[in-house]
Amino acid sequence: MAPGVSPGATAVTQPARRRLVRMSVNDSAGVRIRLMRDDEAASVGRLVRQAYAGDYELSEDYLAEIEAVADRARDHEVWVAEDAASGALLGTVTTPRPGERLSAVARDRDELDFRFLGVAAAARGRGVGEQLVHHVTALAADRGLRRVVLNTGPQMIAAQRLYERLGFERLLEREFTFERPDGTSILIWAYGRDVDADAGRAAHAA
Repeated sequence: MAPGVSPGATAVTQPARRRLVRMSVNDSAGVRIRLMRDDEAASVGRLVRQAYAGDYELSEDYLAEIEAVADRARDHEVWVAEDAASGALLGTVTTPRPGERLSAVARDRDELDFRFLGVAAAARGRGVGEQLVHHVTALAADRGLRRVVLNTGPQMIAAQRLYERLGFERLLEREFTFERPDGTSILIWAYGRDVDADAGRAAHAA
C-alpha cells in the first residue's frame, strides 16, 4: 500500500467482531485465509513489517504503522493466509468492516478498499499475494459491492505487476501527491477493479 498515507480514514465504533465471516481455502496451494486471532497480532505485525522492509526503503514511522496490527484490528478486519497443513502464517491483508472504509481512495459506498498486503519471504512463489487479493474481491462480491480499490507507491513495482495481472487498472483521477516530513514528495498511485457478480463463489463462507 501507499507509504505513510491513510487519507480520509474513518473512525469505527462497532463492537469487537463476533459474527459469521468468510473463510477461503485453496486446496491446490494448501492455503487457508481467515481472520487473525488476537493472540497472533504480534506475529502478523512482524510478518508484514518484514515483508515491506525487505522490498522497499520506508521510513521508521511508516514501518511502525505497518507493524501496528493490534491497533488496526480494533477498527478493521485483519486477514491472514496460513498453511492449511501446518498453520504457519504466510501473509496478511487488511479490509474495512462492512459499511466502512480504510482510506479516501474508496469514494463510493459500493467500493471496498484494502491495505497492508504482505507475504512472508519464506512463502514467496506460492501465489499467496494473489490469493489474498482474490479473497478481497470475493469479500466485496459477498457484500454486494461493485469495485475493489487501493493505493500504492510508485516504487512498489512487484505489487503493481500483481494488481495489473489480476485486472486492476490505474485510477488517475484518484492519485495525489504526498508531502514527506523531509520536504520531498511522492505520487500516490490508485488502482481499481470491478467485481464479478459471481466472484463470491470462489471461496467458501464460514
